[in-house]
Amino acid sequence: MPQSTLDRTPLLATPLRASMEFLSQMWSLLGLLTILQNVLPTQLLSLLHSLWQSLQDSLTPYSYFDVPEFLGSAAVEPNALYRHVQLYLHRSLLLSSPPPPRLTLSLPRSAASAAPAPPPSVSLSPNHSVADTFNGHRAVWTHHADTLQDSLEERRSFSLRLPKRHAAAVLPAYLAHLAAAADHLERSSRARRLHTNAASPRGAAAWASVPFCHPATFDTLALDPALKARLLADLTAFAEGRDFYRRTGRPWKRGYLLHGPPGSGKSSLIAAMANHLRYDVFDLELTRVATNADLRALLIQTTNRSLIVIEDIDCSLHLTGDRGLASERLHKRRKLHAAAYDDDDDSSDSDGGGADNHRGKVTLSGLLNFTDGLWSCCGEERIIVFTTNHVDGIDPALLRPGRMDVHVRLDACGAHAMRELVQRYVGVGDHEMLDAAEDSIRDGAEMTPAEVGEVLLRNRDEPETAVTELAAELKARRNAADDLQWEDSAAELSDGSPTKKGRKGMGWEGKVRMLGRLRSLTKSESGRR
Repeated sequence: MPQSTLDRTPLLATPLRASMEFLSQMWSLLGLLTILQNVLPTQLLSLLHSLWQSLQDSLTPYSYFDVPEFLGSAAVEPNALYRHVQLYLHRSLLLSSPPPPRLTLSLPRSAASAAPAPPPSVSLSPNHSVADTFNGHRAVWTHHADTLQDSLEERRSFSLRLPKRHAAAVLPAYLAHLAAAADHLERSSRARRLHTNAASPRGAAAWASVPFCHPATFDTLALDPALKARLLADLTAFAEGRDFYRRTGRPWKRGYLLHGPPGSGKSSLIAAMANHLRYDVFDLELTRVATNADLRALLIQTTNRSLIVIEDIDCSLHLTGDRGLASERLHKRRKLHAAAYDDDDDSSDSDGGGADNHRGKVTLSGLLNFTDGLWSCCGEERIIVFTTNHVDGIDPALLRPGRMDVHVRLDACGAHAMRELVQRYVGVGDHEMLDAAEDSIRDGAEMTPAEVGEVLLRNRDEPETAVTELAAELKARRNAADDLQWEDSAAELSDGSPTKKGRKGMGWEGKVRMLGRLRSLTKSESGRR
């Protein structure tokens, strides 16, 4: 047994002695390198370093690609690709199993106070790597964060490692895949805002904003199914049309005109469009814009992926004054509506003409350049929306294709929209009073979605009462429409000369027409009963 121990001792000592000798040689080499670094010229050291890097690159089977956070040495212009990689890895890290060994979680203070609080953001910790697979090839991303000398700032970047044999073929397709995934994630997660124009302290045109949290969606809108499908298809084609607009040389923008009576759902449709596309909303109040130059400055400040909305375009400004008014009645209506809008802002202008002169600085040509001029192409993926209650009050120059491409008429509730609202508000899908309400709508009764919603809202806890009251209101409006039709017919048949008895001035031809009208009205009334 002792002999065995003695025999084993040299075997254990030999590896230890060899390790000590290797470490001693390494220390000697490091000392020599330190001496050479202090003795040799900087240019020669740089050359030796380059040669060493070239030797390593020639021997390694991988290609490396750096993606810095900023472009250039000044660290002023952000690198869009860095943002794409950051978003892409965020999605990949959440879906990967198992996750990377070390991740960084972050939640801004403003987000922590929101209700409900959003989930924390996940990112790859500095100087750690994560692997990805694309078309059968393995890609490795490494996050670098280097602290600058004599500074607290960090210089961040990502490096991509790909197999050298396939890097040239894989890289373009992989970057396109990465950009598309990052774009989708940014659309679905970005916080959106509602902007309105307000004068800054220096008098320049500027935007102020609040978070956009409108709940309307296409699922909550009471629209005709065919119209809803057409709008969704058009919006989706627009959002996915980058290549088409570039190929055809058209600016990536689209114009919508929403017209119809008050309460028909124009504002709700705008909110649903913004929520569907996940766009910011810029609500432009023309009466607060002093000049065409300010209008152009506001346009330049709008962001990509946004809806630019001008509500009540026919009453916001006197836009057809330089082309002649269609009628004096239209002119008076615009002045009254504009005066009501500016009652608070222009209360110091006792002379009505002074307010008109102030507003007249924004001209029709300025608005046309805003919607379809060269300055309108300073951004991408933007939708311009006009709304009006009276489409005949808009200058035709604003309505041609290229400015307003899609015209949407929002009218009174149809039978389908009425039933959809009842189902959503009070949960009633089938009821005899709904059939009666639907008959009234077919016979000419009109209620806007806002009016139907108000009847249902005040009776939301009593579905039976809500449906009955809605049917009664529609029937009353149908009868009122019949009475109005009778009065119009009687006025027409009297040839404009009413007498004490009401019908003495009517000729025999008029009496025959009136009897025909009476017979048709009687038949329709008996059919309803």
